[in-house]
Amino acid sequence: MVAPPRLNRVTVAEATDRYLASVRVETVRGVLSPATARSYERDITELRALLGAARVLDDVTGDDVDDALVRYQTSPDGRYAEPARKGAPGRSTATVNRFRQSVTRFFTHAARECWVQADPMQWASPPARVRGGLRVARTALSASAAEALLRTASTPPSPVRAVPTTGARAPRTDQALAVRDRLVIALLLVLGPRVSELARADVADFTREPDETRWRIVGKGGTTRTVLLSGPLADALEEYLAELRPRLAARRSDDADARRALLLTWRGRRIDTQAIRALLARAVDRMPSPYRRPTTPHALRHTTATLLVAEGWDVKVVAELLGHRSIATTGVYLDRIEGELGAAIRSHPLSAGLLRSEEADSRSEPPDSGEHDRSARAEPDPSVR
Repeated sequence: MVAPPRLNRVTVAEATDRYLASVRVETVRGVLSPATARSYERDITELRALLGAARVLDDVTGDDVDDALVRYQTSPDGRYAEPARKGAPGRSTATVNRFRQSVTRFFTHAARECWVQADPMQWASPPARVRGGLRVARTALSASAAEALLRTASTPPSPVRAVPTTGARAPRTDQALAVRDRLVIALLLVLGPRVSELARADVADFTREPDETRWRIVGKGGTTRTVLLSGPLADALEEYLAELRPRLAARRSDDADARRALLLTWRGRRIDTQAIRALLARAVDRMPSPYRRPTTPHALRHTTATLLVAEGWDVKVVAELLGHRSIATTGVYLDRIEGELGAAIRSHPLSAGLLRSEEADSRSEPPDSGEHDRSARAEPDPSVR
């Protein structure tokens, strides 16, 4: 008979330090992305403050976890310098549920390492459902809007521009980054990578041959997939690598990470996800007004999936392109396909029965009374039997 494992009574501070060390190891191994690791580190550091660093971890109960979640939700969101931008005090339900997932992962690790006798998340209250209106900025663009965005990204911005309507800062006239921005938006729209995948892409990840160019994308959990670039997309990549990137890389020649990175900022550093969102917002601000609406890199990922399925591509192919292990996940990315919905409405059997008001009035008028009387008194034609 095997003896049960012996409980290791560690403090919250010791447990969180050890756990974050394991997170860093998984990040180096490629199991976790750097963005996910930063999210875990931020959440677990905040959990340590909420529970008390000197407290023994095994003494934490489900009620303690609930109390920590409530205090987390009601505290200001430190990601916003101006809380009014968020629209409400405290943190949103979605943010709290993300924090809860980080806490759940931490206590699962603690139970496996015998820091707790039982996982207190078993007795914590269930997570709240995310409610609220449709987040339009995260939905797919229509085909015409996506084409308008590509055309806008291919056109260098004018030195004289109106005040941005999306809240994005206007680009400086001495920063000619249109070639880079066009490549970024084209990659997001055509291939649908995650914004984190694009930000950490290296030049070595692209195999450039005379006939084809392939991109080896490192996705979630260290998984990789290889996608083929179309001819125009490969040409946009070559133009950026030949003309703009060498000038940007020369500004930080001593930065090893910048020498590897595909996309660089004006100062020669590797671009981050926030900078990609900002350049997308600037491009959206320049779009024709009928198509202009707030959008995100994740919405462009939805756009890729939706437009490919609308063109008849198999969902399995789209799932492989997006890096999804299950086509059920891809199904979540498929927004309403406008063309199919419009065709269904036009072919509805009752659509033709709805008359215009003037047609309805004319049909509702009774026939002329004199004609009615004459037709009623008319003698039957004897030749008709």
